[in-house]
Amino acid sequence: MPESENPVPENPVPENPVPENPVPENAVPENAAPGHVMKEEGKFPRGLVIRLFAYLIAGHLFAAFLYLLFEMGARG
Repeated sequence: MPESENPVPENPVPENPVPENPVPENAVPENAAPGHVMKEEGKFPRGLVIRLFAYLIAGHLFAAFLYLLFEMGARG
């Protein structure tokens, strides 16, 4: 097959080249104060804690209501 009909180029260029030195997602910005450490990594967002607490309370109240219904139904 002649070279002009070759469907695959010899040096294909990737569609999404990866940079040689990618910046990590958790990199500290250049304008951050020295010694600055984010303390939010170990904490849950406040809204999540409130929702979790509300769902736990609501779930237990619903389970108690179902238990009451079954107890009342068993008594006849």
